[in-house]
Amino acid sequence: MKLTFLEGKDVRITWRRITSDYSHWLSFIVLMIVAIIVNLYLGSLTSFLSWTNLTNQFIQGTIVGICAMGMSLVISAGMIDLTVGSACAFISGMGIQVLNSTGSVWVCLLFCLGAGFIIGLINGVLVTKGRIAPFIVTLASMSAWRSVINQIGQGGPFTIDTKIYESFRLISAGQVWIFPNLMIFFIIITILTSIIMSKTKFGTYVYAIGSNELAARLSGISVDRVKTTIFVYAGILYGFAAFLLASRLSAVASASAGNAYEMDAIAAVAIGGTSMAGGRGKIVGTFLGILMLRIINTVLIMAKVPPFLNGLVQGIIIIIAVLAQNRKKQ
Repeated sequence: MKLTFLEGKDVRITWRRITSDYSHWLSFIVLMIVAIIVNLYLGSLTSFLSWTNLTNQFIQGTIVGICAMGMSLVISAGMIDLTVGSACAFISGMGIQVLNSTGSVWVCLLFCLGAGFIIGLINGVLVTKGRIAPFIVTLASMSAWRSVINQIGQGGPFTIDTKIYESFRLISAGQVWIFPNLMIFFIIITILTSIIMSKTKFGTYVYAIGSNELAARLSGISVDRVKTTIFVYAGILYGFAAFLLASRLSAVASASAGNAYEMDAIAAVAIGGTSMAGGRGKIVGTFLGILMLRIINTVLIMAKVPPFLNGLVQGIIIIIAVLAQNRKKQ
């Protein structure tokens, strides 16, 4: 009887570990099965499983996905960043101005990365040196950058000059063999971020701070430096995402560009299995989270659900993900 009890306990522990460590894969598989059933019922399974649709999911999700990689670090450290959409709008709008003035794609890219670095550094310094809660800092930053770009653009669009339109557009619209550039960029950023978080001391420090900041300080980790670096890295990714956004749209609306990017990024991180309380998470989970959001959106469109309800669906997804995380802790 005792052996049977122990064996049952081992089975429960094993199942708990599987559902905890691989929850993102299980969620992705279940969602794919549901999507296949829905598309089979609607008679559109062939188009859903086509390479064109698969790559389109990557194309639609890449820009937010790159931002979500930065958000993964922020949330893993027990913080939050609401500047995503406004930062992308500001950087992409100003990046187009720089591109039109210089005619150089490389100068535009460097500007976007530099602007993202500065935005991230400001957030990081205010959080660490100003001792202000990340939610308050990034909420103020979100409002400020959107206001600035609206003032500069007077609420209108920033448009790329026709002389450089084609060459700049190819950055996001081009492809290598059968792989779209945006898909390649997303995968590279995912791999880079995954290596940083799983193979470096910095990644270990991020999870340590998210798990127990006081213990991390007492163990000798420079918490302020790590937190600032997190915001800087996230800001650089926002800058690169803004560069791709400008390339993809060719005209960036100052008032609406990047709207709800922070919502999408947080949703992807949450359903990807990263703990919203910090201390635990997987970058591949965020990667799958973005794809799951795109699949959900596709299924809603196929089912003719009004697009205005997408936000409701994402809100429900976030709540379910957090509830599931809380159940794992019990």
